[in-house]
Amino acid sequence: MKILFELLGGLGLFLYGMTIMGDGLEKAAGNKMKRIIEVLTNNRWVAMIVGIVVTMVIQSSSATTVMIVGFVNAGLMTLTQATGVIMGANIGTTITAQIASLNLSQIAPLVVGVAVGVWLFSNNKRTKNIAEIFIGFGILFIGMDFMKHAVKPLREYEGFRTMLLGFGRDTWVDSFLAICAGFAVTAVVQSSSASTGILIALASEGLLPIEASLPIVFGTNIGTCVTAMLSSIGANRTAKRAAFIHFMFNLAGTVIFMLLFRNVTIQFVKYISPENAARQLANAHTFFNVVNTAILLPFAPVLVRFANAIIPVKAYEKEKGAGIQYLDDRILETPSIAIGQVIKETLNMGNLALENYKKSMESFFRKDEKLVHEVFRQEKVINQLEREIAAYLVKLSNTALSAEQHEIVDGLFSTINDIERVGDHSDNLAELSLYAIEHSLNFSNTAMLELEEMYGKVLEAYEQSLLTLRTGDLRIANKVIQREGEIDMLEKSLRANHIQRLNKQMCLPESGVIFLDMLSNLERIADHAANIAIAVLDATKK
Repeated sequence: MKILFELLGGLGLFLYGMTIMGDGLEKAAGNKMKRIIEVLTNNRWVAMIVGIVVTMVIQSSSATTVMIVGFVNAGLMTLTQATGVIMGANIGTTITAQIASLNLSQIAPLVVGVAVGVWLFSNNKRTKNIAEIFIGFGILFIGMDFMKHAVKPLREYEGFRTMLLGFGRDTWVDSFLAICAGFAVTAVVQSSSASTGILIALASEGLLPIEASLPIVFGTNIGTCVTAMLSSIGANRTAKRAAFIHFMFNLAGTVIFMLLFRNVTIQFVKYISPENAARQLANAHTFFNVVNTAILLPFAPVLVRFANAIIPVKAYEKEKGAGIQYLDDRILETPSIAIGQVIKETLNMGNLALENYKKSMESFFRKDEKLVHEVFRQEKVINQLEREIAAYLVKLSNTALSAEQHEIVDGLFSTINDIERVGDHSDNLAELSLYAIEHSLNFSNTAMLELEEMYGKVLEAYEQSLLTLRTGDLRIANKVIQREGEIDMLEKSLRANHIQRLNKQMCLPESGVIFLDMLSNLERIADHAANIAIAVLDATKK
């Protein structure tokens, strides 16, 4: 029991250190992560390199693959791109094993002590991020040392040693059992890096020769696919295909290596590190993933076609939905990209509100009751979008955001509220239009021209506010704010003109009430357009 507790404690420290190191690397990288993803093309070799780099930063191929499933689900990435990234992620994750196989446990406490001191007393954000990397690095090795001490007594248990050595016998049954053992452990702990860390601890204490550890490593590579497979549940079929390709890639690589390269790999890593079983295991892990990628990457289109055949698109899925299009919880692993996706989704919501605004006024000018009911239906979609985006922003605000990113998130909270209010005012305009149609109300030519003028100026202000949100152009934002002041003055002038017409009995009182209510709603839409522009200005200035 003591062995189990120490092993679990060491594994916990190992994983915690890996997480801290990955978070520090990601914070230090900042928006570079977003730019790395954006350079993706359909060139699968470029995508592979991106997969290596991203996984080296976040220190987990499972996290990368889950993130890629999210990207595919949100339409950020094609399946061809995802295939290259997934293959690169398998290479990138071997860096963790290479680090863990180094014998640095003696200096690890010193590294943690110095790094914590720097983190506590430094006010520089970048310095703190770098300190976090070293804190995680040191804790990782302390956890590794715990695991080595935990498994050391197992050398005295002959049955345990016999079982591990049995995995190295060159029989299909033993090899299959070894692969299953690696698969099972990784599927349970949801991290190939964790299971590889345990294997390195066993190898360091002379309990696991390379002949026995190699098929277990193959199993861990298959087991790491479970995380992505589970993550794809509930995603679209393209995302499911990405998870399936990850599984097929690792399964095919295991079969190829067991049939053709097992002995070659063993001889190669023994030649490089003849007296160090831990280094042999880490090198075998890297060798397997590099060679497997070199063999299978040229066949990526074949894997994509096979995945498309196994998981075909259903007829009903070909229709594009009107709801959430760009958000996925898996993208929260990379906040800079998640923020970009929320902005896209907010613009999607903003464009729906823009359509409703146009339809509400067209229904009035054309006396079209059908357009009124379209506005009512779409208003429900806008309200649902606001709730879903707000819920996503709450999750995003609880991730590791920088101060600047927090400002953007705060601004988006107010922006979706302003867009929802634009939708509400458009709904009000549609109701006024419906009332005018049902009661056959007439308006003077002057009143109609004034409403058209007001409508056009408000439309331009709102369109420019969405353009500001999309581009971050401060010049346009200031124009929107200036235009809102002009619209306020126009509203007062038109209101005064109409009251004069009412006094002169040039308009019916009932029509006059509708006219004034429409002016009020139009002016409020311009106010919300200005609020959107102000939110962009505030986020940029801070």
